Amino acid sequence: MNDFGKVAVLLGGRSAEREISLLSGNAVLGALRASGVDAHPFDPSERSVFELTREGFERVFISLHGRYGEDGTVQGALELLGIPYTGSGVAASALAMDKLRTKLVWVAGGVPTPAWEVLGADSDWHAVAAKLGLPLIVKPGREGSTLGLTKVTSVEKLPGAYAHAASFDRLVLAEQFVGGRELTAGFLGEQPLPLIRIEAPQGNYDYQNKYFSDDTRYHCPCGLDAEVEREIQSLTMRAAALLGCEGWGRADMILRDDGSVQMLEMNTSPGMTGHSLVPMAARQAGLSFEQLVVRILEMAHVG
Repeated sequence: MNDFGKVAVLLGGRSAEREISLLSGNAVLGALRASGVDAHPFDPSERSVFELTREGFERVFISLHGRYGEDGTVQGALELLGIPYTGSGVAASALAMDKLRTKLVWVAGGVPTPAWEVLGADSDWHAVAAKLGLPLIVKPGREGSTLGLTKVTSVEKLPGAYAHAASFDRLVLAEQFVGGRELTAGFLGEQPLPLIRIEAPQGNYDYQNKYFSDDTRYHCPCGLDAEVEREIQSLTMRAAALLGCEGWGRADMILRDDGSVQMLEMNTSPGMTGHSLVPMAARQAGLSFEQLVVRILEMAHVG
């Protein structure tokens, strides 16, 4: 029996990613119980997090995705309660969830990321297209799982793409489209995990292809030269450190044909479903799913 005491797995929640959070959380719950942990599901959309103290929970595994779970809000509540939790703290969680401010920090720290423009209903669409080029990406500033994201191929489609993204969040970004190989890089504590190269149908790694399609192909080992992989892992750890990330996480990026890397975003509470990437990379590094979730739980902290 692991000496973690009574553990709550936070799952579900109120974000647009509730469905995936339930899948992740139940997978984590099963793995913790299989490892002898006294783990229980806890859905903060149905119960107040302040019940955690009353019910004697001593540690929390956060399996929430998106807002109210990955953006620093629940982390702040758990710090007020003094309950150790997994993953990054309040500031890093809030920063990483905000794609605009992530980019501002990365640019200041010398981490390459695609050019962008903040959009509004009165944006000059032709000027945006002229600055960033076509195609370009339009996406909500504070959502995950590619929700609300559109690849725009003509100026005429920009207003509709903006309206779609704005239905998820009032902060909307247009981002330069970067072609190349799609990679993801997980980390566990200070240890980078093996890279994964993603091949999605028609190059479209959207919500469906990310979580529910069997046609998306994942390559781990990624097939890159070992030195190139180490350089990308080093860049990932620097990008995470600039944001203040802790415990575990995953960065998404594009490796261009000229060998340069463009960092897209950082995930502080990555998916833990059957299609998820951190467990896949951990397996390549010799860690079973059960070992991975226990290791993440071991790194739980307050503040």
